[in-house]
Amino acid sequence: MKPSYLIKGFPGHPTHAPLTDATIGMYSLASILAVLAAFGIAEENMATGWWLALIVGLVVNAPTAITGIADWFEITRWTPLWKTATLHWIVMVSSSAVFGLAAIFGHDDYTAGDVSGGSLLLTLIGFALLTVGGWIGGSIVYVHGMRVLNLEDEPTSSAIRPGPPHREGSD
Repeated sequence: MKPSYLIKGFPGHPTHAPLTDATIGMYSLASILAVLAAFGIAEENMATGWWLALIVGLVVNAPTAITGIADWFEITRWTPLWKTATLHWIVMVSSSAVFGLAAIFGHDDYTAGDVSGGSLLLTLIGFALLTVGGWIGGSIVYVHGMRVLNLEDEPTSSAIRPGPPHREGSD
């Protein structure tokens, strides 16, 4: 097994993609809870959930970013794919920074069982950047085809097993 598989994942099974789901899920949850708190719905509980979701999102964001950077280093510089991936990276780092600021400046809100207007605004800006970054990230896969093997006739047993796809005579 190649050492790069530990960070990047296997061909056709990149590690970055499922980690983005966890990060996006946490930041989306934080955004929803912040809005609900702003509307006064179980405000103290929503504020607690909002801040904890931000913290979990920031924690999960670290391996997500590391695996994304590992993929980025494999791209030929100055190609359209590289430019798209670099834009994705910039937007996602910006999103993470804004969510980080929301967690830092919102800590007092969390302990008070409230989500202030400033914390809500930072969270919503982070979510807007996250949405744009996810859109751009999707184009890396679905337009440029990065890390896609396009093996339509690959047997299911080979396609879903961990490791590279099986090839005749490769064992």
